[in-house]
Amino acid sequence: MSDAVRESEIAAEQAYLDRVYVRLDQLRVSAAEVEKAGYSLARVGNFGALVERDAMVYHAARRRRALESEHDGLVFGRLDLGPDGVSGADAAAVEPAVPDGEVRYIGRLGLRDESYDSLVVDWRAPAAAPFYRATPADRMGVVRRRSIRSTNEKVVSIEDDLLDPAGAPESMAVIGDGALLANLSRATGRGMKDIVATIQREQDDAIRSPASGVTVVRGGPGTGKTAVALHRAAYLLYADRNRYESGGVLVVGPSDVFVGYVSRVLPSLGEDTATLRSLGQLVEGVQATRHEPPEVAAVKGTLRMQRVLARAARAPVPDSPDRLRILYRGELLSLDKPALDDLRRTVLNLGVKRNAARAKAAGHVLDTLWRQSVELLPSSRQQHREEFAPDIAERPEFIQFMRGWWPVLRPAGVLGWLTDRRRLSRWANGVLSNREIATLSGSIRPDDPSVEDVALLDELHELLGDPPVRRRPPRDPFQVAEGVREVTTYADRMAAARARAVERPEDYRDYAHIIVDESQDVSPMQWRMIGRRGPHATWTIVGDPAQAAWADPAEAERAMDGAVGTRRRSGFTLTTNYRNSAEIFATAARVIRQAQPDIELPTAVRSSGVAPVERVVEDLEPAVREAAQALLDQVEGTVGVITPTGRRDEVAKWVDGLGPERLQTVGALDSKGMEYDGVLVVEPADIRAESATGFRTLYVALSRATQRLTTVGTRPY
Repeated sequence: MSDAVRESEIAAEQAYLDRVYVRLDQLRVSAAEVEKAGYSLARVGNFGALVERDAMVYHAARRRRALESEHDGLVFGRLDLGPDGVSGADAAAVEPAVPDGEVRYIGRLGLRDESYDSLVVDWRAPAAAPFYRATPADRMGVVRRRSIRSTNEKVVSIEDDLLDPAGAPESMAVIGDGALLANLSRATGRGMKDIVATIQREQDDAIRSPASGVTVVRGGPGTGKTAVALHRAAYLLYADRNRYESGGVLVVGPSDVFVGYVSRVLPSLGEDTATLRSLGQLVEGVQATRHEPPEVAAVKGTLRMQRVLARAARAPVPDSPDRLRILYRGELLSLDKPALDDLRRTVLNLGVKRNAARAKAAGHVLDTLWRQSVELLPSSRQQHREEFAPDIAERPEFIQFMRGWWPVLRPAGVLGWLTDRRRLSRWANGVLSNREIATLSGSIRPDDPSVEDVALLDELHELLGDPPVRRRPPRDPFQVAEGVREVTTYADRMAAARARAVERPEDYRDYAHIIVDESQDVSPMQWRMIGRRGPHATWTIVGDPAQAAWADPAEAERAMDGAVGTRRRSGFTLTTNYRNSAEIFATAARVIRQAQPDIELPTAVRSSGVAPVERVVEDLEPAVREAAQALLDQVEGTVGVITPTGRRDEVAKWVDGLGPERLQTVGALDSKGMEYDGVLVVEPADIRAESATGFRTLYVALSRATQRLTTVGTRPY
């Protein structure tokens, strides 16, 4: 195809894009005017006008925000359909390229012109599905599929797929070698690219699968698992907004680095209501980024820890009083340690969580003391239980005893009890081996919890319950000072009431849908933690068993089953590696096949002709800096330096200042789910030797690059 034809086609698409942006500006102005007009309805003064104002302002403001959030890449696709694909309802008002056919433009947002004819079809709408799902074997009425790439409001390139050569008229131009491979060769930028314009059919099947039950997506490196997960969140919010926006969508990723990496994707898809959390952020008030060594993580992640923590949560408080003595009417009432232990067990056996049972515990102590008084005192000096209890309960010595014997417990405090080897050995007896006990006791740092500790803290919160809190009356948002209220309209008050009604607590635990990415690395204890956030949720679970860092997949599978329950499951497998060149993936595949010769791996669909660089050196630091600089010179986008977990900070200092905007240094575990244009893997042999599953971690590190891969180490891997 000549340059003149290409430029002509780009000019035609530019003319249409100009029309779209003119309409977008009109709609922005219109939405702002409707919002302003809504406020003026309050002047009418009757009840109906106020309600109408409230509705108008709410919907107009929401529409305005949606229109303002979409700009760059608003229109990214075009479908030229033949006569068998015509629907009419979503056709653009342009001359069809196929006789008796129609044209549909696909974008991030649905737009219509002044006559209510379609300008752009929202990518999530059913009419846009052929853009992702059509293949030469199942054309879905599509003759030509065009990918439109633009910067700001300017079309910079187009790429076509001709799905029905027989149905294409001779005058139809076909530009490029196909949208997907061209798009994959471009730089990724700092944040993860959304693949809304390049979703292929097997990915789209998973994105649009039924919302109910559990959707399980498996796929190797570069198959677009993460993009599928995020696009599924956007699709569900579009398809059933009332359900999923009110209940909430939670996306759980493996690390803070990963969450930051993907955080721009959902807003770029038109959605900003989903909650993104890493495994170290799921407990309110905790921001854990530190990872434990593999042998420690294995102990903290096993389901057996639940039994150890349950024993700790029921144990006596360390250094608490072991007896109570109160002088009452000349007689000494006392409870010794065995009696107090019996009372503690009796209260906890009632099924009440420890922090909620403080009043019950005090009541049982008072009952026991009252029965003693009945035995010790003559009937003439005895009190009824109703008189005895407040008399004793108000005494300073009883109050002080209860504070020490049954204090309000915090998860971090109870976790800290495990630092005492004797206590831990008692609670872990018959549950953990002596070696595991020794490993665990030296790894507890309550003031600096690791990512693996977060699940333990959440388990303890579940066992202990919330501390009792004094309920405060809701604050009046319009109160200026004591006895003075702001002048408000009815709609203002209704809007404030509605905001309070949908406000979620900080520790929200009733999401409507939960998406778990890199699920193969979620430990059994972490599955329990995630499961508590959505007891009634539907699920999307995305992962790759070949990348699993958890050594006991059967235990993790049982824990996942416990989290998601018996809901119906739908499974999808992604088989095509779109990220890596064939040369790069061959290097990663060689590592994983040494350990698992029969493993099924995805197929890399493009060849760059550039082989990975493998260097063995004596002086590591200058070699790493030199290799990082070379990658920055060779690629336009990002460069990731992936290191053994314990050497991340050290290596980061070596490459400091080389390319602060484009270069990122991460530990091997934090590289999960990441994507870079160029990757430098430092000491790959050490990454492989870090744990029993280190070969899988190295496989992950070697498969992060889209264009260039270099390894530098002091010995072969």
